Amino acid sequence: MYGAGNIGRGFIGQLFSESGYEVVFIDINSAIVERLNIDRSYPIRIVDDDIFSEVIIRNVRAVNGSDLEAVQSEIAGADIMATAVGVNVLPKIAKPISLGLKKRWKEGNYEPLNIIICENLLDADSYLKELIKKELDENEKKLFDEKIGLVEASIGRMVPVMTEEMQEGNPLRVYVEKYCELPVNKDAFKGEIPCIKNMVPFSPFDLYIQRKLYMHNMGHATTAYLGFLKNYKYIWEACLDSSIKLITYRALLESSVSLSDEHGYSLQNLIEHADDLIYRFGNKLLGDTVARVGRDPIRKLSENDRLVGAAKHCIKNGIKPVYISIGIASGYAFYSSEDPSSKEINDMINNYGIAAALKKYSNLSEQSPIFETVVKFYEMLMSGEELFKIEREAEKIKER
Repeated sequence: MYGAGNIGRGFIGQLFSESGYEVVFIDINSAIVERLNIDRSYPIRIVDDDIFSEVIIRNVRAVNGSDLEAVQSEIAGADIMATAVGVNVLPKIAKPISLGLKKRWKEGNYEPLNIIICENLLDADSYLKELIKKELDENEKKLFDEKIGLVEASIGRMVPVMTEEMQEGNPLRVYVEKYCELPVNKDAFKGEIPCIKNMVPFSPFDLYIQRKLYMHNMGHATTAYLGFLKNYKYIWEACLDSSIKLITYRALLESSVSLSDEHGYSLQNLIEHADDLIYRFGNKLLGDTVARVGRDPIRKLSENDRLVGAAKHCIKNGIKPVYISIGIASGYAFYSSEDPSSKEINDMINNYGIAAALKKYSNLSEQSPIFETVVKFYEMLMSGEELFKIEREAEKIKER
């Protein structure tokens, strides 16, 4: 398991362990690595609003990612592998992975190795493949294509940033929600698909990738950005605000219809998923903050990410993304002094205006069908207009 962070320990590591595997974490956090090797287990607290239970994940150990020889040895002998390191870290682990594969083949291990990619990135499999294959010679590239499966996953389980208070003296403790399903791309596996608890191989997989990004991530970000404007600290507080809940839910419905139309998938199922998301966002004991969910708006407002990407998907399928546009506008209004990304956007708007910011960060120009709508909502939000009035304006736009 490349990455011993909250998703690595709180989701994938749990499923691997409960499926009978010894789980070896690779991470550069020496304190986490050392504690995993001492305890050989860690606690997961499963929280559901105001109640919780705790399970112990066993048969685990770790190696330091800086120890390339140890990393190579683990990859060389692995039966299954996963990454949960963050999109920006993928380029840094491509070479260690390639070295592990070289060692694997040099030692005569030609068994297929499937790598489950648990990152928030469209086409993460193609991206990682390109990074790894740059490190391989021509014969190794052929082996890679034959033996290595890069399997995209849709990571829907919510895991918050852990505070010292939540850890209760154990830095390995992770809080998670009870939702624990792991949809993966069935077509990407090489060899026999391994039997992993709660893993759901699905084909075609585009629906799941888009559902995660354009519903879960989009709705979560919208809740956070609107919550910021109402001075809420926690996501669950924002979810108690009826105006925020309504705008977010209607944005989810826009994406639901778009995904249903494009993939011929049950609209009822997608609407039920939207209902479930709204409930899960309000999970109080997760303690997820508006600042964490909203951070890095440069990435989250980019043209193919959760907000603008969802809007473009709707436009493609003939749906007006009016409520998603409120989410985009609120993203441009978000600011945190501890977030350089939001500061950059804020400075850009102050110096050059919202239109220039939309062009630079979201590739939205005056010709875009949503440009004027986003600008209008941004101006309303920044003038302090109450959300129920913004809802009313959205209804008028929707009817035009």
